[in-house]
Amino acid sequence: MTIVTFRLLRLAALGLLLLPLATQAQVTPENTPPVFPPAAPTQEEKEEPGGADKQIFANPSVLGMGPSKGLIVRYERMPNFNISSSAQVVGLQNYETDASKNARLSIKGYIPAWNRPHLKVIVGISYEREEFQFENKPTRYELYDNIENKGLKSTAVQVAVIRPIDDVHWFLARLKGELSGDYTSNQLNNSDYLRFSAEGIYGWKRSPRFSWGVGFQYGYTFGRLSIYPAVLYNRTFNDRWGVEALFPARVTFRYNQSERSLFYAGYSVDGLNYILKLRNPLTYAGQPDKVPLQTLELRETEVKFRLRWERELLSFLWLGAEAGYRYNYAFDAFDRTNADREKIIDSKMAGTAYASLELFITPPRKLLEKAGVRR
Repeated sequence: MTIVTFRLLRLAALGLLLLPLATQAQVTPENTPPVFPPAAPTQEEKEEPGGADKQIFANPSVLGMGPSKGLIVRYERMPNFNISSSAQVVGLQNYETDASKNARLSIKGYIPAWNRPHLKVIVGISYEREEFQFENKPTRYELYDNIENKGLKSTAVQVAVIRPIDDVHWFLARLKGELSGDYTSNQLNNSDYLRFSAEGIYGWKRSPRFSWGVGFQYGYTFGRLSIYPAVLYNRTFNDRWGVEALFPARVTFRYNQSERSLFYAGYSVDGLNYILKLRNPLTYAGQPDKVPLQTLELRETEVKFRLRWERELLSFLWLGAEAGYRYNYAFDAFDRTNADREKIIDSKMAGTAYASLELFITPPRKLLEKAGVRR
């Protein structure tokens, strides 16, 4: 954890040196609205001295979106909630208890590796950790005791490419690789934990306040690995209101209170996929043809209805506070050993409130103004 955090901070510091010269380019995979390069010059800008000669390149961003993020540290916590599991195979038991802790810590950094008007390349690295604790421990239930006080981790690297084609058309692509599960430092080369996701979107920039696109997302947003269509819709209606969406994964409405304070409201669908190494093998009762299980695949899918506030604390430091309601759609364990990939345990978590705090670093406002970049 210490080594990973140190490397993230070192890379993020380098990114901040480059970021003021970049045009706020990033793609965020998880549950925050995407932040992309600033919009193409407005008609007023083109009428400025030399403005008519400026070559305009389209991109997915619109005026009014929040600041770009170079380094993000976030902590999320849920209060006690009920969880019940039903066995899907013979030989296992049903069980119900309360989770006394469910917390998530994430550290992410974004670096503009290449920044040209016709091509933006952003490299992102992240470390995330989720923890569970249950009442009446040990529960003597296979799934719960295997994740009790054991960090479920995800260490990822992603590359995002934004390719403006002309003053109207643009293309966005992202590829992400991650190690996801209960691995330890000496298991980082284990391919069982390796996961990949990707997305591609082709879009149109209709005005500095309106950009949209269509494409696909390939990943674990809805639990299992799948590909599904995606529609990006970024629009600022006036000086106060806007919407930022990557449907169906998330839709967020934005209220710009000022250039230093923004409010958001909407929903997001989040999918997590972990590989668990069992302390004790699970055996299929009455099925001698099935190999005893040493590993399980845990698929977690949830929908969050959320309110979010972002506020500038310093010229380079912002605070993000979020709260809402989490609806758990699935928390299921699957066979990772036998070919049929059968569901072993079907679990349901009760809906619960959640809250999170986040600090993120942005390019200092003075440097952006000096470089001629608007937030």
